[in-house]
Amino acid sequence: MFIQGHVLVAGAGVSGAGCARMLVDLGVEVTVADNDETARFRVGEATGAATIAPAEVDWANYSYVVTSPGWRPDTPLLLDAAANNIPVIGDVELAWRLDRDGAFGKPHTWMVVTGTNGKTTTTAMLAEMMKRGPKTAAAVGNIGVAVGDALTASPRIDILVAELSSFQLHWSEELTPDVGCVLNLAHDHIDWHGSFDAYAEAKMKALRGVAIIGIDDLEVARRAGNAIGFTLGVPAQGQVGVQDGYIIDRAFGGGVIAPIEGISPPGPAGILDALAATAMARSQGIEPTAIAEALANFQVSGHRGQVVYSADGVSYIDNSKATNPHAADAALEGHDSVVWIAGGQLKGADIRPLLEKHAHRLKAALLLGVDRHTIANELATIDPTIPVVITDSLSPNDAMRELVAAARNIVAPGDVVLLAPAAASLDMFSGMSQRGNLFAQAAAGSAE
Repeated sequence: MFIQGHVLVAGAGVSGAGCARMLVDLGVEVTVADNDETARFRVGEATGAATIAPAEVDWANYSYVVTSPGWRPDTPLLLDAAANNIPVIGDVELAWRLDRDGAFGKPHTWMVVTGTNGKTTTTAMLAEMMKRGPKTAAAVGNIGVAVGDALTASPRIDILVAELSSFQLHWSEELTPDVGCVLNLAHDHIDWHGSFDAYAEAKMKALRGVAIIGIDDLEVARRAGNAIGFTLGVPAQGQVGVQDGYIIDRAFGGGVIAPIEGISPPGPAGILDALAATAMARSQGIEPTAIAEALANFQVSGHRGQVVYSADGVSYIDNSKATNPHAADAALEGHDSVVWIAGGQLKGADIRPLLEKHAHRLKAALLLGVDRHTIANELATIDPTIPVVITDSLSPNDAMRELVAAARNIVAPGDVVLLAPAAASLDMFSGMSQRGNLFAQAAAGSAE
């Protein structure tokens, strides 16, 4: 195997425990470093690896560091490793190199999906397409099965359809997927990467094999070079796109693939995800009929554009996963008249471009969370005629019920009530899932 000697695993969380278990099972000497004594005890019990605090590390003992993806590059332990010329790789890079070394039998097929938004839906769509091919496939990485578990699964999983983050790709120097896709790029995780360029550079590592990109995204197109493109427009040769209401493959000879009508989630964001998944599946020879069947049966997972309630010609759509303006942009696109529920933690993001782009479609804006007044003030300077309702309630349940009740008094047939907050949730909620669940409950209760 490529990895020799004593390995230090940085982090005793889920990722670190998985790496430690995989290496121990392969006969590698492993020590796990973490400041959390309880976490160290758990991972030691579960894996049999030795554990220490980071301050106790003697670099003379180690040949590699495998870091959990959440550990920032400027973490003192990782800086010390670099200063001592100890290679640092991530959990996904470790799995990929071991797989290429034959540690799990014949090397697997790797299909990598990344981007700022839409990764989970695209990955899930693609996995459903690949399962209809001749080989076994599963969604892995940040959804579905852990990469290490997928590599050692019995019966064997031949194709890993991996959703990867910029953190995982940052720590991947040699990872070369059979096919990789960058969906889009927007400012995100800049505090971790240090700059937008560094964030984008990490994402572009997915394109080392067959490269597929969202060419409607100017940042992706500018950085990618030669690649297969997918687009909402009519596709040129070498692209997958839309014509006369159908997905058309002019990159891999598939021709007419499937209608865009009925794709879940509805709207441009869902269609783009379907185009990306189609291009990736076609690159691996999946037949158009199998792709069409997968799309016809696919339902988006929670909080990513689900219609959670409908009544009197009004749809209530949960896109709580829209935790930044870029994601909210995709959620708002394609709706003509929106009662918009938004707010939370903007984390310094500039909300103005989103409001300028979509003010014409906002019937009202209903705002909650710590940055609610920031959104309200910006909207007032753009179009003061748009009604704004602000709740100052700090109760997650009460705030959501108040806004949904306000929406009920505003909507008319043909409108949508859209939860697409453009902001993180942790100022009020346990996470974006709780936020979306309370919205769905309030929407269903609005008819009572």
